[in-house]
Amino acid sequence: MNHTPILASMTGFARAQGELNAISWVWELRSVNGRGLDIKLRLPPGMDALEASLRESAAKILKRGNVSGTLTIKRDAVGGMTADLAALERMKDLAIELADHIPGALPPRAELLLALPGVMRPISTLDEPEELKAELQDAVENGFAEALAGLVASRAAEGARLAGIVTALLDEVASLHAAAALEAATQPALHIARLKAQLAEIIGSTPNLPDERIAQEVALLATKSDVREELDRLTAHISAARALLAEAANVGRKLDFLMQEFNREVNTLCSKSASLPLTAIGLKLKAAVEQLREQVANIE
Repeated sequence: MNHTPILASMTGFARAQGELNAISWVWELRSVNGRGLDIKLRLPPGMDALEASLRESAAKILKRGNVSGTLTIKRDAVGGMTADLAALERMKDLAIELADHIPGALPPRAELLLALPGVMRPISTLDEPEELKAELQDAVENGFAEALAGLVASRAAEGARLAGIVTALLDEVASLHAAAALEAATQPALHIARLKAQLAEIIGSTPNLPDERIAQEVALLATKSDVREELDRLTAHISAARALLAEAANVGRKLDFLMQEFNREVNTLCSKSASLPLTAIGLKLKAAVEQLREQVANIE
């Protein structure tokens, strides 16, 4: 069965909870953006053995992001006391010994012995039957799978929102690119005037400059002021970004790299600009690309 690829964010939250024999548990999973995949789990005593398998199951589904998971387990306080049999035996022997030395003393009563300090203690996980422990571990693992599915859904919902923002920013970059191309097409006269002025300065400082050197300087100045290559590469980058958005699954790293290329071309465009209008468009492009980069940084 074919599934439509979904753009996922690295930001998300999910919660799952359950109860078993008066023992309640809660999973909370959070994720934020990261360069790779980093999973940190906080488990209560007695659940440490599950960490490796839980991390492995998460790594099969999530590809990037800093993921933190917390498991909280609470046991019902009602009836949560048990007798310390060793302490009870010691108290009983001591009470019987004292009664033997006191004429007319009654034998020790069970309820009085149980009321003595140290005889009763709270029930701990060590007192739980092995079957209950195994059932609780299974329930916790199933709960983690439920929370993980919720986290994936949360990241997908955030990814859908991100897709809309990134698409709108790409449209803005494309619009500014079109404006830059129009402005660059009107610059030949400015380029020629600048070339003549710079050439006159070169010839003035070096009167006997060979014709070959003059031709080299003219070619160099023309190259420095030509922005067609930057505009062409920017066109290609916009198309590549749209294709990656359509591909959707696990494209965050590729988009991160592409944003560097966007930034390089826009910076060069600004540095080569021969007019204030083109410079203004270039600065708007830089701002749009920076916003684009910030949004892309959250994509898985």
